[in-house]
Order: sequence, then C-alpha cells, then structure tokens
Amino acid sequence: MKLVVQIPCLNEADTLPLVLATLPREVDGFDEVEWLVIDDGSTDGTADVARNLGVDHVLRHTATMGLARSFRDGIDFALAHGADVVVNTDGDNQYPSNRVGDLAAPILAGEADIVVADRQTATIEHFSPFKKRMQRLGSRVVSAAANTSLPDAASGFRAYSRAALLRLNVITQFSYTMETIIQAGNKHLRIVSVPVVTNAKTRESRLFRNIWQHMGRSARAIVRSSIMFRPHLVFLTLAALFFLASAVPAVRFLVFFAQGEGDGHVQSLIFAAAMLVGTLLCLALLVLADLQRTNRILVEDTLERVKNLQYGRDT
Repeated sequence: MKLVVQIPCLNEADTLPLVLATLPREVDGFDEVEWLVIDDGSTDGTADVARNLGVDHVLRHTATMGLARSFRDGIDFALAHGADVVVNTDGDNQYPSNRVGDLAAPILAGEADIVVADRQTATIEHFSPFKKRMQRLGSRVVSAAANTSLPDAASGFRAYSRAALLRLNVITQFSYTMETIIQAGNKHLRIVSVPVVTNAKTRESRLFRNIWQHMGRSARAIVRSSIMFRPHLVFLTLAALFFLASAVPAVRFLVFFAQGEGDGHVQSLIFAAAMLVGTLLCLALLVLADLQRTNRILVEDTLERVKNLQYGRDT
C-alpha cells in the first residue's frame, strides 16, 4: 500500500519547511509514504527548498495555473506512480501535518472513500464572526447539493482513495474543494469528517483577494456543479417560481376583468405572460440539461475506464 502526500505550493519557501517538519515518513497500514510538491510557478525558490528538504517528487508549473490545476496534476502524478491513497494538504502550514494518518485511517478501514478534515471554524481565532457564519452557510449549501453532511466543506486537508480519484474529474479553475465534494456525493462515494485543530495563521490567502471574491467564485462552482448533477431540482424550482410569479398577476387581472375593470389592468396580464415564458424556458433548459447529463455520465464512465488503463491497475 502506498500513500502519497501532495502539497500544492505558490511561493511557500518560508512555510514549506514547517509543513514538512511534522509530516510523517511512516504511517500505519502503508508500506510506502511519499511526498509530492506541486510548485505552481513560484518565484521564491519553493521547488529548490522542497528538493533540499528531501521531498520525493517535485512538479513545477512554469507559470501560475491555479490551485485546481495544481491539485489535478498532483493527482495524475500520484495515480501514475501507484498511489492507493492521496492526502492533500496546503503549503502555508495551516493544517496539522502530523494528522495525515488519521485522515487515511477511515479509508484503510473501508469506512470511507473521501475524508475531509473539519477545521472547527467556529474556534479559529483569526476568522471574523462574519466569515465563520459564511463558512457554516457554505458548508450547509454544499452538503445539501452533495446530499451529505459536512461541517467544513471548504477544507483542503483531505484524503482520497484511489477508486474515488478515478471517478472524480476537476473542471473548475478556481478551487477543487466544493466541486469534488458535490461530485462525490452525487456519485454515492462515502465522505466522512475528522476534526482537527489548525495551526497559527502564517499569511493571507493567495486564492482570493477578499471574502466576497471567495463567496462569488464558490457560489459559481456550487451552481455549476448542481446544474451538472441535479438539473431537475434546479430548473423545476426555477420553473415553479416563475409560474407562481405569473399566476398571481394573472389571477389579479381575472378578478378585475370579472368586475368589468380589466382595461386598466392589462399590465398585470403582460407581466403574467412574461413570467409564463420564463417558466417555459426553464422547462426547455431542463430538457437540454438532462440530455447533457446523460452524455456526461457516458463520458465520465469512459474516462474512468481510460484512467484504469492509463494508470495500470484495475480498481
């Protein structure tokens, strides 16, 4: 059994030694433990620091390509080198590296396909009250979209089984965290949480400029994934809202029309007609989305078979 711990990095020359200092070289249940650093176009010599500290594998992007691409490239490399479990952590030393074995344990025990570290965000001192509330809200929304229950869906400290990674496909360019959870939930993969205590803050996030940008990009990722996997829920809900919005003014117009005052309330009828058109458009989009969903399922099944062939092991 091989465990690969991957660390996406962007200018982490100062904090990477802190991460590696407590990262285990031996984990119960695994014959091999390898470290993999994905240097996403760093300009501070992160790759050289990683090599000097004994990292087994260093992948380097010549330009910054984003966290999602770094995660995906690391996963491809780990699978190609025979990883049975991949643990992802960050290069800013946010997560307790010594807990890698605790994240991998539920997978080894056959109890989970994906394990997500729960940072217990309500207890993190440098998180503002607003950020804590948004973290809770975001986790609830993602959990609902994935039909699961996760207290910290945005956590990047995770363990994935080989079988789970073969079934997941990262599409977004922003962050893989939300997308992979929604995919996993809708593909009936087992997801569990393990509580951890985060380390002291070392720097501001480089993934987003402020919380509003993070919320906006996360919301787009959630909506996109929801439409991909649950188009009926999305478009039928929208169609119901549009239909309700058309029914109210239509009834209002009919009441006035029955009283002989319809001429002065034609605007209600026009608005009702517009909302009814919106209802029909949502139903048309539902048909198209459902057809796309069917095609996506067939393509993903083909991709899984190709990955099994590419990585040399049938899972």
